[in-house]
Order: sequence, then C-alpha cells, then structure tokens
Amino acid sequence: MTVPKLPREVGRAFGALPAPIAARLLQVRDLIFSTAAAHDDVGRLTETLKWGEPAYLTDETGSGSTIRLGRVKDSGHAAILFNCKTTLVDTFRERFPDQFEYRQTRALLLPVAGKLPKRELSVCLSLALTYHLDRRGNKAR
Repeated sequence: MTVPKLPREVGRAFGALPAPIAARLLQVRDLIFSTAAAHDDVGRLTETLKWGEPAYLTDETGSGSTIRLGRVKDSGHAAILFNCKTTLVDTFRERFPDQFEYRQTRALLLPVAGKLPKRELSVCLSLALTYHLDRRGNKAR
C-alpha cells in the first residue's frame, strides 16, 4: 500500500507542530492509510484540515468517524482525536487500559519517543474507520 502524497495545506499543519509531535503523527498518518487499505468497506480516505488539524474522513463510503491528528494544550504528547459523541475512546480504554493515555471521550495520547504500538493502534484506527458500519449492525471485517 502506498501512502498518498501529503497535501500542501496538511503538510503546513504538520510543519506548525513541534518536530517530535509532527514526526510521531506522520507515523500515525501512515498507519491510518494502511489500516484503511486493509478494509474493503472503508474506501478511499479524504485527507483535509478540520479546525486547522490534519483530518481523515471516510467520505467515499461513510463507514467511519473522523480521525484528527494534533495535540492537546497541556501535554507534550501527540494526540489522535475522535468525535466525543462516539463511544470510540471508551472502547479503546476497555481494550487497552494500560497501553495509552486518554483524555475524556475525545483523545488517545501517544508519547513522542519510543516504539509506536502499531498493533494496538491499528485496532483503534480500524474501529474508528468502520464505526458507522458497526453502528448499522454490519460488523467490520
């Protein structure tokens, strides 16, 4: 799977972040695209900005909930942000209580150093990318 070229405006948003946070979130970006490619029901992702942050939407199929990448004000961690009206972060917390730090029902936080927990994170991203399929009773693969 080839990760698409970074759109100019999205690249600028990554460039505005502190370098360690941007580097970690670019790793997450790659994982978002590879996770999406593993699900036929997700389709092509739309990469854009939401509230000035890189955002990944399943516009083509409507299969998932928006994933945003950024940071939270009082943390030096990279943040993966989700719609707070979903049950996603609660589900992540149940499945991986000690793997990640969480903020309310909105964010999963990642340290900027160390190995990226790809297996666990890809499960979380998969749940977000197929959230509406699961809600409709069509279990994601």
